[in-house]
Amino acid sequence: MNMREIIRVALRALARNKLRTILTMLGIIIGVGAVIGTVAIGQGASAQVQQQIQALGDNMIMVFAGSVNTGGVRMGNGANKTLTDDDAEAILQHVPNVMMVSPIVGSSVQVVNGNQNWLTRATGASADITQIRNWPVVSGSMFSERDVDMASNVCVLGNTVAQQLFGDSDPVGQMIRVQNLPFRVVGVLLAKGQNSNGQDQDDTMFMPYTTVQKKISGISWVQMVMVSTASQDAMAPAQNAISALLRQRHHLRPGEDDDFIIRSPNEMAQAAEATGLAMTVLLAIIASISLLVGGIGIMNIMLVSVTERTREIGIRMAVGATEQDVQRQFLSEAVVLSSIGGLAGIVLGIVASALITRFIHWSTFVSPLSVVVAAFFSAAVGIFFGYYPARKAARLDPIEALRYE
Repeated sequence: MNMREIIRVALRALARNKLRTILTMLGIIIGVGAVIGTVAIGQGASAQVQQQIQALGDNMIMVFAGSVNTGGVRMGNGANKTLTDDDAEAILQHVPNVMMVSPIVGSSVQVVNGNQNWLTRATGASADITQIRNWPVVSGSMFSERDVDMASNVCVLGNTVAQQLFGDSDPVGQMIRVQNLPFRVVGVLLAKGQNSNGQDQDDTMFMPYTTVQKKISGISWVQMVMVSTASQDAMAPAQNAISALLRQRHHLRPGEDDDFIIRSPNEMAQAAEATGLAMTVLLAIIASISLLVGGIGIMNIMLVSVTERTREIGIRMAVGATEQDVQRQFLSEAVVLSSIGGLAGIVLGIVASALITRFIHWSTFVSPLSVVVAAFFSAAVGIFFGYYPARKAARLDPIEALRYE
C-alpha cells in the first residue's frame, strides 16, 4: 500500500472507537498546548523585559556614584560625593565615540497646581536627556542648555504628573509650585508606562540638574552620569575608557576600589534574557511531562488495539501482507493519532495564549519555532511509543493469529 492508502486505513481504524481515540489524544493535546502556552508566556515576559530595558535609551552607559567606607561602616551605593558634572564634561571631551552625556540628580518633591498636588521625583538632567533616553517631548519643548547654565525654574512633566495636576488641560506654559518654588512647565513627555520593576516611568519630571542641585537638594555633586555612545559596539571600549578616566580624575591608586559604578542596559538585558530562558526551559520541561503521559497512553491503546485485532492481523498476513506492512500500518495509526492530537494542541496553545493576554494581561508571544517544534515532537511521540505495539503486531504468528478468538 502507498502512504495515502495507509493513512486512510489508519483513520478508518481509529474511527471505529471514536471516544477511545479522543480520550487517548487528550494527553497529546494537553501536552502540546501546555508546552506552547508556557513557552509563549516565557518568551512574552522576556520580550517585554527586553523592550522595557531598551526603552531606557539607545547605546546607554550609566555611571553611578559608588559606596563610601567611613570608620569601617560601608554606606550604600550613591553615598559617594566624588562624581561631579565636571566628570561628565570630561567623559564627553576625552572618551572616544561618546555622543552625549547628562549629569543626573534626583529628589522626591511635592508639586502643586491650584488645589491639586502630587508627590513625584524631580530628575535633574541636561537638555540632552530626552535624546539619551530616547524619550521625546510630545507637547511643548525641552528646556535649553541656557536654562541649565542659569539654573532656571523650568520643568518638563511626565505623563502621570501632567494627568494628576492638570487632567485633560494643556500644562505647557502653566506655573506650578515645586517645594514652594514657582516653576514654568515647558513640555510634556511621551507616555512610557511601567519599567521592568513595575515602576511607573511617567511619574517623574525633568528639570535642569543645576536647578535641582542649587534650589532643591542643596548639593554640588551628581548621583549619576548617563552616557550615550555612537553604537553598541562602542559601548564596551567606552566603559573601559570611562573607568580609566574617572580613576585618574579621582586620584585612585592601583588596587584601590573604584568610587563609582558603571552599568549598561545591555548587561541588564543579558541577565534578564538568561533568567527568562531558564524559566522558559523549566516551564517547558514541566509541561513536557504531559506529552510523556500522552505517549504512554498511545502505547497502551495501541497494545489493546493489537490484541483486539489479532485475527485481523492474521487474515492480512494470510492474504499476502508482510511483517513490514503490518508494522507500518500500526505505526501509522500511532503517528496519525499523535499528529492530530498535536495539531489540536497547537490550536489550544495559541488560543490559551491569546486568552491569557486578554484576561490576565500577561504578555505572551507564540513563536513559529515553538509551533514547529511542538508539531515535530508530537509526531515523534507517536513514532516512539507506537513502535513497540507495531513491532509486536508484525511478529504475530499468522496461524496463531487466525486461531485467536
